[in-house]
Amino acid sequence: MEALDTSIANVAMPHIGGSLSASRDEATWVLTSYLVANAMVLPISGWIANRMGRKRFYMTCVLLFTIASLMCGLAPTLGLLVFFRVIQGAAGGGLQPSEQSILADTFPPEKRSMAFAVYGVAVVMAPVLGPTVGGWIVDNYAWRWIFFLNIPVGILSLYLTNRVVEDPPYVTEIRKRRIGIDYWGLGLLIVSIGALQIMLDKGQEDDWFGSSFIITLFVVAVIGLIIFIARELSVEHPVLDLRLFAQRNVGMTQLVMFLVGMSLYSSTVLIPQFLQEIMGYSARQAGMAVSSGGLVLMFLFPVAGALAPKFDPRVLVATGFAITTFGLFRMTQIDLNISFGMAVSWRVVIALGLPFLFIPINTLCYAGIPQEKYNEVSGLTALMRNLGGSVGISFVTTLLARLSQKHQAMLSAHTAPGNPPFEMMRRALEGAWKLRGSAAPDALQHAGAQIYGMAQIQARLLAYVDVIWIMVALTGMLIPLPFIMRRPKKLQPAPSGH
Repeated sequence: MEALDTSIANVAMPHIGGSLSASRDEATWVLTSYLVANAMVLPISGWIANRMGRKRFYMTCVLLFTIASLMCGLAPTLGLLVFFRVIQGAAGGGLQPSEQSILADTFPPEKRSMAFAVYGVAVVMAPVLGPTVGGWIVDNYAWRWIFFLNIPVGILSLYLTNRVVEDPPYVTEIRKRRIGIDYWGLGLLIVSIGALQIMLDKGQEDDWFGSSFIITLFVVAVIGLIIFIARELSVEHPVLDLRLFAQRNVGMTQLVMFLVGMSLYSSTVLIPQFLQEIMGYSARQAGMAVSSGGLVLMFLFPVAGALAPKFDPRVLVATGFAITTFGLFRMTQIDLNISFGMAVSWRVVIALGLPFLFIPINTLCYAGIPQEKYNEVSGLTALMRNLGGSVGISFVTTLLARLSQKHQAMLSAHTAPGNPPFEMMRRALEGAWKLRGSAAPDALQHAGAQIYGMAQIQARLLAYVDVIWIMVALTGMLIPLPFIMRRPKKLQPAPSGH
């Protein structure tokens, strides 16, 4: 449900804005506030769990998430809805790393990959199914039910967690140490990550560095992170142990996870956006095309979980990148005549690589890490994936806008009076409008507008092709990257997550 909430509200924005008398731009804060709060809590979730106990922290997050979901559904104004979405996002940010650590400590090494494979099915499918589920709820009920959906699940989760989950001895030992709190480091991290996430979410909308707001966020994020890094490397008990990055596998896997989030989240945005914007599909149809990849994952994640202990995880990660690159390469054949089946096949082939990326990457990430650092590594991994996704979506959105302008300028150069192909098309369209009963001046105007519309669509299509080729190059360069890491020992305690 937490992963589902990252995308389920996307299709409800017009309904939320209309219901609460808010503009489209104001309504998008419902999405941004959740993602920002989520990103701010992810890196410190392990630190909090070590101090208050993982079970207690996890149940507190579930309780807050459930109450915030109820209040979001009841919110009478946009301001209150955004406020409760911040609480919901913060609580959700504490769930992902705790879940990974709980599974890592619950299952023996030989069963751990399969346990996380089953867990990965839900986590990877949820953001994909979000737009489809959200669209169905909005079409048949009201947008408030998007949030009410979480309440029974949250109550059931609290009951089962209380009955089944227990803290391992090492978590109890960490709690007994009564380590001091680095308030300055905590504040710097929250402010820096928050500023960075807002900048990424609002950058293209505000014309990036043409906006004083974006420039301010950039300065705050950069200066804050520099001071945070310097402080965390000098204090005895840091909020985030940055020395973990000195271990080759941790540093490399965080980089790879960032790039995985960047390439895969952006592809999830590209396909439905193209289908709706260029092909004229409804939100529900576009969501179904993307959701098809989720059905494939239901079967492939257990397969990858069974294979993970038997093969070198570096080979599996390289295979995952190769499959993803091939899937993106198939999309370079994109045109205005594609069928719904072809759009489904794009997402299915890209999804084939996902299980071979997420499970082995986390296996490599935890290789050689002591148990007491599991919570921190889990938080870092989730943060890098989410930040990669934010960067990827911002990157793709910005490139599409700028490349569309470039191609439109190029095409417009050929639509000048005196150009034979242009004149021929304009005369043909003008004649067609006259046959429909339009007067000569109106027919000429309609013909010009029709040609301009065609040029816009063609420019946007060319921009999509360019962006996809850039993503192909990016994922292709990642194929040899896993072999820089060390291969973990067989059956080493190493969790795999999402």
